Amino acid sequence: MRVGRPFKAAGRPRLTQELRDIVIRIGSENRLWGYKRIAGELKKLGLYAGANSVKCILNDAGIHPSPEKRKKKPALPWTTFIRAHMETMVACDFFSKTVFTLRGPRTAYVLMFIHLGSRRVFCSAPTYNPDMAWVTQQARNALMWREKQDITPEFLIRDADTKFSARFDTVWTSEAARVIQIPHRAPDANAFAESFIGTIKRECLNFFICFSRSQLDYILRTWVSYYNAERPHRGRDIGNNVLQVDFRPARDGPIRRNRQLGGIVTSYTRDAA
Repeated sequence: MRVGRPFKAAGRPRLTQELRDIVIRIGSENRLWGYKRIAGELKKLGLYAGANSVKCILNDAGIHPSPEKRKKKPALPWTTFIRAHMETMVACDFFSKTVFTLRGPRTAYVLMFIHLGSRRVFCSAPTYNPDMAWVTQQARNALMWREKQDITPEFLIRDADTKFSARFDTVWTSEAARVIQIPHRAPDANAFAESFIGTIKRECLNFFICFSRSQLDYILRTWVSYYNAERPHRGRDIGNNVLQVDFRPARDGPIRRNRQLGGIVTSYTRDAA
């Protein structure tokens, strides 16, 4: 630990020892988190430090988190269209997870939906047989979810996966939503859904070996609930905040570490003083 003059971020008020201690605690307990992720967690606790300040504090403490993933900016001809319609646009995609059963490994499929404006996500229960009837039912379930979330979709983005049937599209068009199929071999055209799938695999599913669909379903429900309500999001238009629109940071009370799924899901809150 460096000694000498008090630590002070350039051009900003002096950082308190309490803040430094909390940054070091969070950084040491979550080595896979980057500096921006830690800064977002601090905002939830009513504490404010930029990513550079977090980096300096952790460097002084000899803590070096994994570097944050650099995302390529999509160079899409319809980027302007996407940005102009984010509040009325939902995207969907399939992802899969191998489940090791008594009859051998099987592939479980999940269909996810993301509202581009709020980044809130709905995931289906996993299935081994994503046939037309199942996929159509997930479209209905997603529409019930969007109604609870007060989302009015005018567009649905999907890829050309053959699991999407005409009946799936009809469920959406019956609600006055236009279904937009992205070109073949153009995953960047569905960047929001692809980004979420990469995140849930990288931060959650890759840490688990699943032995039943019910286990996978529990993992998914736990992590998606955390994603929608507790996890800070670093999107340019979200500002490293949680997605819960009425969230207010608590500035008083002892800090408690909340762990789920064996510590794979970690967040911090303050207990009532």
